[in-house]
Amino acid sequence: MSAIDSLPPLREVIDTHQLLARKSLGQNFLLDLNLTAKIARQAGDLSGCDVLEIGPGPGGLTRGLLAEGARRVLAVEKDSRCMPALAEIAAAYPGRLELINGDALEIDPLQHLTPPVRVAANLPYNVGTELLVRWLTPKDWPPFWQSLTLMFQREVAERIVAQPGTKAYGRLALLAQWRADARIVLALPPEAFSPPPKVHSAVVHLTALAEPRFPADAATLSRVIAAGFNQRRKMLRASLKSVAPGIEDHLRAAGIAPTERAEQVSLEQFCALARSIKPLD
Repeated sequence: MSAIDSLPPLREVIDTHQLLARKSLGQNFLLDLNLTAKIARQAGDLSGCDVLEIGPGPGGLTRGLLAEGARRVLAVEKDSRCMPALAEIAAAYPGRLELINGDALEIDPLQHLTPPVRVAANLPYNVGTELLVRWLTPKDWPPFWQSLTLMFQREVAERIVAQPGTKAYGRLALLAQWRADARIVLALPPEAFSPPPKVHSAVVHLTALAEPRFPADAATLSRVIAAGFNQRRKMLRASLKSVAPGIEDHLRAAGIAPTERAEQVSLEQFCALARSIKPLD
C-alpha cells in the first residue's frame, strides 16, 4: 500500500490511539488508504468545494478527501476517542480540516460550510438511511449539496437505485430518483473493513437535479409513498384509502389501476398521483 500523505498508516493510528471499532456506533473502519482515496475520487472534482464528512473515525476517508484536493473538509464525529487522531490530520493540512465532536443528527452543517458543497462519507450503519432521507427531503430545493457520495450496506445501496417491479424498489428509490441521479459506483467486500461486517458494502453517488424530475408537492408525495409502501402486498386502493377521499378516482386520474401494488408504480405515476391530491394545510 503506497502512502497518500506523510501521516502514519491507519493501522498504526488505530493502535496508537486504541481505536477499537464500536458496534454501538455502527463503526467499521476502512484501513486501505488507496481505497479511501478511490472513494474520494468518486465524489468528483473537490478542488473548489467544501466537503461534509460524517463519521470519519480514524480519518481514512478524510485523508483521501484532502489528498484529492478538497478545499475544506468539515468532519463530524460522535466518538470523542477519534478526535486526537483527526487533530493530527488537521495539523498536517493547516486550515483545511474543521472538526466537530457531536451527533450528525443534531448539528446544522450549513453554519460551517461555504458553497459549493459536496457530501462524502462512510456513513455509520445505524444512522445512514436517516441522514440520506434528510438530505433528500429539505424544505427548499436545490439543496445545500451538489452531490452525495455515500457508503452503505449493499442492500441499502440497491434500494436507492432500484427500479419498479423489483424487490428492492420502494421509498428510498423514489425519494432519491425524484430529485437526483443515483448510481452505484463502487462495491466493497467485508474484508475491506476492520472489523469485517457481516454484509457487503457499496458506494452510491447522487447528483442533485436543478429541479425535481417530475412536478409534485414534496409533502404530499412523501405521504403517498409512505402509505403505499407501508403494506406492500396490499392493492393501492386499500393502502391509500386514508390518504384522500375517493382514492380510486385519484389513482385512475394518474393512470394507475386501483388494483396495482406500490412496487409496480413508476416515479412519474406517483408524482401524478400526488398532484391530483390536495396538499395538507
